[in-house]
Amino acid sequence: MITKALPAVLTIASLAVLQVQAAKEVFAHLIVGNVNKFTLSDWEDDMRLAREANIDGFALNIAAQDESNEASLELAFGAAGKLGGDFSLFFSFDYLAQGPWPADRVEALVKKYAADPAYFKPDGRRPLVSTFEGPDNAGDWPGIKAATDAFFVPDWSSLPPTEAAVREGGVADGLLSFDAWPVGATNITTKGDEAFQAALGTGENKKVYMMSVAPWFFTNLPKFGELGGEDGQNGGKNWLWRGDGLWDLRWKQVAEVVRPDYVEILTWNDFGESHYIGPVRDKELGLFASGGAPVNYAQGMSHDGWRRFLPFYVDVYKTGKVPEEVGEEGVMAYYRTAPALACPSGGTVGNSKARGQSEMKPEELVEDSVFYAALLNSDDGVTVEVSIGGKKLTGGFDSVPTAGAGTPGVYTGSVPFGDKTGEVVVAVLRDGKTIATAEGGRKISSQCENNVQNWNAVAM
Repeated sequence: MITKALPAVLTIASLAVLQVQAAKEVFAHLIVGNVNKFTLSDWEDDMRLAREANIDGFALNIAAQDESNEASLELAFGAAGKLGGDFSLFFSFDYLAQGPWPADRVEALVKKYAADPAYFKPDGRRPLVSTFEGPDNAGDWPGIKAATDAFFVPDWSSLPPTEAAVREGGVADGLLSFDAWPVGATNITTKGDEAFQAALGTGENKKVYMMSVAPWFFTNLPKFGELGGEDGQNGGKNWLWRGDGLWDLRWKQVAEVVRPDYVEILTWNDFGESHYIGPVRDKELGLFASGGAPVNYAQGMSHDGWRRFLPFYVDVYKTGKVPEEVGEEGVMAYYRTAPALACPSGGTVGNSKARGQSEMKPEELVEDSVFYAALLNSDDGVTVEVSIGGKKLTGGFDSVPTAGAGTPGVYTGSVPFGDKTGEVVVAVLRDGKTIATAEGGRKISSQCENNVQNWNAVAM
């Protein structure tokens, strides 16, 4: 694990305009409906793993008709209390999964838990409350805010930022964007983030911006509607967005370009959309049966590797500086476990038609490659060796830290795996001596379960 303490820092040379900020909070979006079988110990384990990754708390996504909410919330706040104020929670009311929330029930939940020491209050007084969508219910929020003194930061990404910012007379105190994935085969830019920031104003009247970061996206749940709910509309949820190179790029955008007030990681445990970074437990995977998935595409598909460098990413975001030494050097890797054309696509398309995007073939969005990232003090004398089924390939770095080669930070690259199958091992060597390895993920194979392509990735 990378050490969290970073006493010595080096300003990024090419980021002179980046001002040192007070520490900003980073949260992970957690789907409460997926943890209805959790014990108190499970909650404690997940919170411990999140804190080790430098995450400050969970945004608790709760659906209106989920009968497990009450028990799960009691356990969540109980577990957070055991951390002695070192982990925060706040509500994200989901207005799509099971329909909109009645205003009186929102008020009741916020009033019940806002006094808990673990509930996140940005100014020490007002409880932060968020949503997943729900702009059609914006008229409820003046009353909810008056009753609860909530600091309201919804995700109304279905609206243009200029409209969301002034909805119901500007009832929101800030906005969360769920725009964390690129559309098509090109990398994501910060254009969308900058549009949110512009809509939220400047100076004393500036409202807060919560930026989203995600590592991946793939879903194939035929019984779930593409825009939420369980009606299977539009052929259900079955699409892919490009995740190649996304995680490191997005964190660079957080720290170097956007510098938002808050960051929300999408997600801790949304296994149905393949963008989880928390551990995969069988007890959380019931949605694959209820959603009619042709294959359980999260089981055995660890994403733990995407947490590995979070302490570094988050510290750079919070301080505005890169450490003179990164602590323990390391490497992580991620890849899909079958060539794109090895099996039928499962009806998966690239992009989401329901979101007004032009559909593409999924193989046009992703590469048959092993991607890797190395956290290094310097790349001097460093080489990368990728072994697939015992066959060794030599890799290099396509991206270096902003300050340039030879400086501390994250270096990234990839190698095509072509028709090679077997166990994947990525080793980083300096002057011929191995300094870090990433291994233990599911093997690459040309055989697909149920003859359906699994577009999810393994991150180790």
